[in-house]
Amino acid sequence: MDFLLDPLTFTFMQRGLLAVLLVGAISGVIGTFVVVRGMSFLGDALAHAILPGVAIAYVTGGDLFLGGLIAGLGSALGISWLTRHEAVKEDTAIGIVFAAMFALGIAIISTARSYSVDLTHILFGNVLGVSDSDLIIMGGMGIVVLGVVLLFYKEFLVLSFDAGLARTLKLPGDLLNLVLLALLAVTIIASLQAVGIALMIAMLITPAATAQLLVRRLHHMMILAAAIGALCGATGLYLSFYLNIASGPAVVLTTTALFVAVFAITRLRERRAVPR
Repeated sequence: MDFLLDPLTFTFMQRGLLAVLLVGAISGVIGTFVVVRGMSFLGDALAHAILPGVAIAYVTGGDLFLGGLIAGLGSALGISWLTRHEAVKEDTAIGIVFAAMFALGIAIISTARSYSVDLTHILFGNVLGVSDSDLIIMGGMGIVVLGVVLLFYKEFLVLSFDAGLARTLKLPGDLLNLVLLALLAVTIIASLQAVGIALMIAMLITPAATAQLLVRRLHHMMILAAAIGALCGATGLYLSFYLNIASGPAVVLTTTALFVAVFAITRLRERRAVPR
């Protein structure tokens, strides 16, 4: 018990633990759609596309969350507009927006005096530096994301697995895709302080990919992915405390280790199940 309780005597660890639990759960839920719809590249692009907004806010002393949110939503709108009516292929549009926004962010950050330090903080996060106001923002964004997912769960389900049925039912596919992109951008912003831009894609994909190996129903996958994200977040935070390593990478490596273990076990079971 001392192993678990001693780190929590520090206020920064208490806030950090709440942050990784929130980030893990929210990322697991929205990451499920990223995995089942094959949107990993899009998630990576949006994670990097928020950099200009964060950079402008950082250089000008503004709010990082607000700056990143505006850039993320703007990028989502840009991708949606370019791919509307298949004028441009989705992967092409994502690549264009991703490269341009990330380059713009680097250019803006390079104007700051402590260029390397600033960039490291933004890219890899600092969960131990989470403030009470950050937690409030994370919690608020988490409620918004989970609320919208619950509200449009059936529509997202149909759109994710049967686009033809969605058109038959006359669901607003373009609008639902835009809503999903917006939720993805909000999730990335909510997780910015904890794991940073560069590591965010792992939190979106790895817990959901792990859950997909274990369950088949979408709602089961979402619940399990959220639990895995939260558990690995807490485990990674404790490992970073005792091993004196960066918290963001520790969280990501923990989720990756669990994925590798589950993948190996499922493959072994599949081989044993094959009749000789």
